[in-house]
Amino acid sequence: MTFLVIIILLALIFDYINGFHDAANSIATIVSTKVLTPFQAVVWAAIFNFAAFFISKYLIGEFKIANTIATSVNEAFITQEVICAGLIAAIIWNLLTWWFGIPSSSSHTLLGGFMGAALAHAGALHKGGIDVINYAKVVRIFLFIFLAPFIGSVIAFLITVFIVNVSRHSIPYKAEQWFRRLQLVSSAAFSLGHGGNDAQKVMGIIAAALVANGQLDSIKHMPNWVPIACFTAIGLGTMSGGWKIVKTMGTRITKVTPLEGVSAESAGAITLFLTEHLGIPVSTTHTLTGSIIGVGATKRLSAVRWGVTVNLLWAWILTIPVSALLAAIIYYIVSLFT
Repeated sequence: MTFLVIIILLALIFDYINGFHDAANSIATIVSTKVLTPFQAVVWAAIFNFAAFFISKYLIGEFKIANTIATSVNEAFITQEVICAGLIAAIIWNLLTWWFGIPSSSSHTLLGGFMGAALAHAGALHKGGIDVINYAKVVRIFLFIFLAPFIGSVIAFLITVFIVNVSRHSIPYKAEQWFRRLQLVSSAAFSLGHGGNDAQKVMGIIAAALVANGQLDSIKHMPNWVPIACFTAIGLGTMSGGWKIVKTMGTRITKVTPLEGVSAESAGAITLFLTEHLGIPVSTTHTLTGSIIGVGATKRLSAVRWGVTVNLLWAWILTIPVSALLAAIIYYIVSLFT
């Protein structure tokens, strides 16, 4: 029971870190356009991160992403040691990427850690690794590593072109004021999508730990304190901010105006709502980055700083394998003491 409590605490710590690591996703554009101050922006984002709980529970009616994460590894290979090692690896990678200002995916580091520890466990049992991963779930997640930012960029491109054409004859000053107001709405929508997507991933991990410990027979019977604790943790984490990543997301990819901020955040929100409906956990970081690139491409392709984008792409590619390797090493260390 003590080990289970440690795992739950680690999961909530990861959720909190996920919040301040990904705060940039929700607030980068609204801060860079000076619609809100950094403090106002993180409070605004945190409120809607937590409000996503009510959307997921009462509007959608179920936590599909939590179920996907919990079942991404076959139940026979899920132990408390596996979950603990996966969480520690995910926390380490998130802190490293935050320190260097790299907007990597908290979702993929959690998934990579979970799978890497499970594969190490299977190896320790001399059972191989073929049946460890639930490929039906994981293949879709891998596909959306590339599809989510692509979908976000296409939607952002289309929204930006539409808005520019509609507002072409507007008075620039008045149009600017309207876009600044609309950015409050688009930022709130993206924060709802972020909370609904990312908090559920930790819910899935906690539910898997409860099942492995015999406290639950199925994730469908998850007690209410699990989602409430996870949505609270990510909201508090968002309030802590992640200023290094804000700079990368808000200024280094492309220069963003209030109009473009509305387009990027709206496109990101639409993509996140779609993937939550499908039960596919995606990276909010990747999604918003793709949306910002789509916005920049409406001006000219050279408006996007592709050197920065290529560096981000390498971070995205490396996140899952590095997290998996780190988790496997930590699993062997944890096993020595359990």
